[in-house]
Amino acid sequence: MSEAIDPINAIYKIQRLLDELIENNANVLVGGGVDNMEKYNYILGKIHVLDQIKQEISNLLNPKEPDNDDDKVTRIRR
Repeated sequence: MSEAIDPINAIYKIQRLLDELIENNANVLVGGGVDNMEKYNYILGKIHVLDQIKQEISNLLNPKEPDNDDDKVTRIRR
């Protein structure tokens, strides 16, 4: 039988994978592995998308605003 995977652990592994992919693609750009502008833009786009995904995961893990329903209660006096 397979072991249950801790979701938080899985998320951190995904973040590390995203970091590696970003770094690998950046190394291709810096290392001169690009021979035309189309390939350069493609790799730059990949880096941008990977970074956006990483940022969204980070936002989900660290919400900036508290999600309290108590703050949304409207009191009506009679």
